[in-house]
Amino acid sequence: MVLLSTFDWTLPLKNPVLIFSLILFIILFAPIILNKFKIPHLIGLIIAGAVIGTNGLNLMRRDSSIILFGTVGLLYIMFLAGLEIDLADFKKNSRKSIIFGLYTFLIPMTLGTLSGLYLLQFSLPTSVLLASMFASHTLIAYPIVSKLGVTKNKAVNITVGGTVITDTLALLVLAIIVGMSTGEITNEFWIKLGISILAFVLAVMFGFPIIGRWFFKRFDDHISQYIFVLGMVFLGAFLAEAAGIEAIIGAFLAGLALNRLIPRTSPLMNRIEFVGNALFIPFFLIGVGMLIDYKAFFKDFETIKVALVMTSVATLSKFCAAWLTQKTFRFSIDERRLIFGLSNAQAAATLAAVLVGYNIVLGQTDNGEPIRLLNESVLNGTILMILITCTIATFVAQKGAQNIAAMEATNEEVDESEEEEKILISIHNPETIEELMNLSIMVKSKKNKAGLYALNIISSENSDEVAYKKAKKMLDKAIEIASSTDNQLNDLVRYDLNVVNGITNTVKEHKITDLILGLHKKIGISDSFLGNLTEGILTKCNANTLIYKPSQPLATIKKHVIIVPKMAEKELGFYAWLGKVWNIGRNTGAKLVFYATEQTLHAIKEVHKKHHIEAEFKEFSDWEDFLVLSRDIKSDDNLIIVMSRKNRPSYDDNMPKIPKYLNKYFQTNNFMLIFPTQIGVSEETVIDDFKNPSVLEPIKENIGRLDSIGKTISGLFKKKKQ
Repeated sequence: MVLLSTFDWTLPLKNPVLIFSLILFIILFAPIILNKFKIPHLIGLIIAGAVIGTNGLNLMRRDSSIILFGTVGLLYIMFLAGLEIDLADFKKNSRKSIIFGLYTFLIPMTLGTLSGLYLLQFSLPTSVLLASMFASHTLIAYPIVSKLGVTKNKAVNITVGGTVITDTLALLVLAIIVGMSTGEITNEFWIKLGISILAFVLAVMFGFPIIGRWFFKRFDDHISQYIFVLGMVFLGAFLAEAAGIEAIIGAFLAGLALNRLIPRTSPLMNRIEFVGNALFIPFFLIGVGMLIDYKAFFKDFETIKVALVMTSVATLSKFCAAWLTQKTFRFSIDERRLIFGLSNAQAAATLAAVLVGYNIVLGQTDNGEPIRLLNESVLNGTILMILITCTIATFVAQKGAQNIAAMEATNEEVDESEEEEKILISIHNPETIEELMNLSIMVKSKKNKAGLYALNIISSENSDEVAYKKAKKMLDKAIEIASSTDNQLNDLVRYDLNVVNGITNTVKEHKITDLILGLHKKIGISDSFLGNLTEGILTKCNANTLIYKPSQPLATIKKHVIIVPKMAEKELGFYAWLGKVWNIGRNTGAKLVFYATEQTLHAIKEVHKKHHIEAEFKEFSDWEDFLVLSRDIKSDDNLIIVMSRKNRPSYDDNMPKIPKYLNKYFQTNNFMLIFPTQIGVSEETVIDDFKNPSVLEPIKENIGRLDSIGKTISGLFKKKKQ
């Protein structure tokens, strides 16, 4: 026990408990205080680090613990960038990312080399090394962009991809200059470097997904999953360093490799973002601030001159690259702001380069002083450049992200006359609760935070206290899962004669639009279940109904195979179920493969043009040959079959055989049956004659207005600015 009288109050502080407590309060209050002066919280943390560091109030040193947490924060930023990127857009825009990466590498390299040679009078190796520092950048502003919800913007996607390219090239330049200065550049050096980088990329991009899918299938404990992900990030970072490149490249590739295994709507994703933004990333920013030595700027004119040249050239070259990218791809001014803001900040790779260059001694002066590849003026100038570029980048990125977020919000087309989305999950088996909740969160509209309902029905014949407690226990678990993804769940316990009556009455009372029913993992669709479903729920309520049987977590699915019947596009609920399937593909990142007739595929392709995701389209019309499709369905695929109620336009006489096929041939697969909303259900008189103009005309009108799909789904699709 340490008494106050014996406590060591000398500065810098040495007590680890006090140091950690102080840092946590800085993380908490620095952004709040500086936000009153319109200073972004990222800059607030950097300024706070400068104030408490050895060059400020000397409250604490930038010791190994600060460096460790800061390294984790930097790797976290790059990992999140790879994890949150839209892989479909990433592939689609890969050419643009390469072009931007070359712009943001070649322009700083050219201007930096020339300024080093002619403005600062440096040697050629020093000038090239200085230019490589300008070419690299750190995604300091990415947390702001992520918080404002515009990470799916095309400009962000291109910038993140370009970051990997320019940082890799800049760090290769560093390796070459260092090798030339130490005399290590040989043919063996190039062969060894090429083989090691190739082996590293193959190991991460192909090995990590296999390991991750194996782990997530077998371990569902949330803490174990988070520790596994964190371990994979640092393993990827270490493999990158072992291959001769920077750890940040390994962290980014680890994010790309695990991208499809961690859905954006999952509790695991929520935990990853929360821990990073609350702890690790702020530690990194505070650590950057502690490097700032404002006294060094007043030592001599040379330091001020070098700092001004470095900051000006770095900022100008990054702006030119962003401006050229904007003109090349016809982006808006705000998208240019995003590109410039994300790519202007200098930190991680820049620090690595300047410290390496400063530690390389080329010789000695007549006075015995060391001649360094990068002198002390460049070292101090780099610190000032980091502070200024991070400040500019943060303000510019925040401005662009705010404008784009506001524009996307105003451009959302929502039909106020449409029914609000309400999803009901019928919960009866504790083993399927988590997968059913994950599915409901995955298919719902992004804006729908309070439209989830979980229902447990207690038979009137078994309405004792034990049954009620059992029901509440299952609903509490569902609430916990929803809360972990920042969603609100309305729990319902209902006493009724049977399950069918309970579900149908709840659907009517709460105006449910979508109903999710689950099957046990080891049990197929029984005749009694299908009979109750067909004769009860499907004939008494017209909700979009999803029947799901999970065999493995949705996150581990490689592709979703969707079989659509003929004339499905003529049904009232066509765009509603398609929106749900679209959300599954968008949130899991897995490919959607549609099997349908040419006419139905045409309607789906029209949606695909407006809302691009990774999808494939194959013609299929003969449901008698349904089992032919089994050749294309692997064990890690999810089979989705769009069904129809009897006597509806899309009904096929072979549909009653589907449950038997699923039980016999697809027992080990995930599968889902979808019964869309259809005309004539829940009516006193079922409309069998579909030639009735009063029924047919609204459907024709609904089909013909593909340009206003957003209104049909009530927010399930979000209009993107092209």
